[in-house]
Amino acid sequence: MRALVLWADDRSPNLGVRALAHGTAALLRRAFDDVTVEFQSSGRGVAPVPVGGPRQLVREHVTGHHGLRRWISGYDVVVDTRSGDSFADLYGLPRLTTMSLMAELATRSGVPVVLGPQTIGPFSTLAGRAVARRSLARATTVMARDHLSAQAAASLGREVDVLTTDVVFALPVPEVERDRDVVLNVSGLLWQPGPHVDAIRYRTTVTTILDELTAQGRRVTLLAHVLASRGHDDDVPVVRELAAERGLEAVVPEDLDEVRRVVASATVVLGSRMHACLNALSVGTPAVPLAYSRKFAPLLEALGWHATVDLREDPDPAATALALVADPMLAAQAARVRETALTALLPAEAALRKLA
Repeated sequence: MRALVLWADDRSPNLGVRALAHGTAALLRRAFDDVTVEFQSSGRGVAPVPVGGPRQLVREHVTGHHGLRRWISGYDVVVDTRSGDSFADLYGLPRLTTMSLMAELATRSGVPVVLGPQTIGPFSTLAGRAVARRSLARATTVMARDHLSAQAAASLGREVDVLTTDVVFALPVPEVERDRDVVLNVSGLLWQPGPHVDAIRYRTTVTTILDELTAQGRRVTLLAHVLASRGHDDDVPVVRELAAERGLEAVVPEDLDEVRRVVASATVVLGSRMHACLNALSVGTPAVPLAYSRKFAPLLEALGWHATVDLREDPDPAATALALVADPMLAAQAARVRETALTALLPAEAALRKLA
């Protein structure tokens, strides 16, 4: 069995994307005893040429000049992850179209395409809905990781085949001592002006949380979950700046394994990146998400986890977050989340086995 995982990079500076890659591979290995997993995202990968934008892929559909269809036909299954949350038009139509064209290449080559566990939607444009409707209709199997995504798929004419959860829960749990107290992941994306939340308000929330935790005598470790890259949204500069200003430990992990060891060593994780929180919960550590989009709450609530702070709507997110961090019941609830998630992954494993 040869499996290609699309749009998840096991070497990405975004450790959430790495978690998606490694988690999808782990899910495939749960389903198949003998499977070889390879990854292709944008740019260079295992494809015979770097994968670019929609124009390149449209030409490839017409001419086949670079042999992408021939290459992709060598796989037994393609798992299309859409980077976890990019099956939507909020990142722009070119991104959605590019990803959809790659899936179409696989379909036209006779390879089953599985839309892996992911967020589906929102689609706010007619063109976005049209592209999404075709991708859903052409997929062999559609998986969603939350009920709002399932509803979005159904509204476009395709009921999901599997309602499951995030693949990060398929990863092994590291064995480490809990020798850290509060691990705080600060987002470089939200620290800068952008479309998600008010950056000034986010900075105030983070600094207020740090001030209060310090006043309470809590030991805080600052964690980067998106590493240095060509983009402007990595977490490293702000994490190092805040750590230097306040004399705190800063962790810039080298890889996914290290970040999972760090969150497993914590009493509680406060995370601005969704997969910082999911990594924590998947190893049994309570996590308080500082959520900036709709992808957080539905996924977590389906697992029985309600300790989410919505940065867009909460009138005092710092106070809400601090109250949740102090909740003595969180640890017991976190242990139950992992059990629930493992059960939720079973239908995804079963659906994959049907493709063998």
